[in-house]
Amino acid sequence: MTEDHRPDAVQDVAAQLETLGGTRPRIIPGSGDIRIEADVTPRLADNWLQVLQVLDAGADFGLTLTDTGQVAWLRIPRETGTRP
Repeated sequence: MTEDHRPDAVQDVAAQLETLGGTRPRIIPGSGDIRIEADVTPRLADNWLQVLQVLDAGADFGLTLTDTGQVAWLRIPRETGTRP
């Protein structure tokens, strides 16, 4: 059986970003990774140093400018394997 071994890490990061920013981030599953996106709210910006520490948990992270504002994102690779 193949399983994703990272759901706890994804939920933990999402919960931390929600606490820091005041809005629930989006969790976007991909074939090889999971992307977490958080809108940059004034509250998230006020906590930016802590936000950077959370984003650093990903394999990579960044900040994207959209038509509606800025989005902070990180990518967490899926770690799959077989379990007995």
